[in-house]
Amino acid sequence: MIGHIESYDPETKTGVIKSEEKFFSFYIDDWTAQEPPEPGDDVKFDQDDTAAKNIGLVGAYLETPKAVKYKYLAAALAMLLGSLGGHRLYLGQYWLALRQIAITLVLGLTGFLPIALAWGFIEGFLLIAGHINKDAKGRPLK
Repeated sequence: MIGHIESYDPETKTGVIKSEEKFFSFYIDDWTAQEPPEPGDDVKFDQDDTAAKNIGLVGAYLETPKAVKYKYLAAALAMLLGSLGGHRLYLGQYWLALRQIAITLVLGLTGFLPIALAWGFIEGFLLIAGHINKDAKGRPLK
């Protein structure tokens, strides 16, 4: 059957699915997707009386991700603020940006700042060439 999640409580690890004006309860052990369930998710499941079993996401493979970030803006940020992770922040890759800032600080303090500056230019060219082509959520760049 196909339905959507009406509610999910992460503390009790239980939820309710609505399908054809009927409600089915479920437990997290019957969830097959890697992402945790969220209210509003469309799901496919097997019916077992008033319970749902073998529950998986439907929308994950029906809809292709839409591009929301701009490749050339990310490339410009990489060339201008690349050593400080500006382009990674724009793309939503926050932990990578923080690591990039830390490495730039270490390189700057040890006298190797030109290497950190070249890093941003290289990633800018990788963005333009399409070798870095997705944001943190896996969506393609415009």
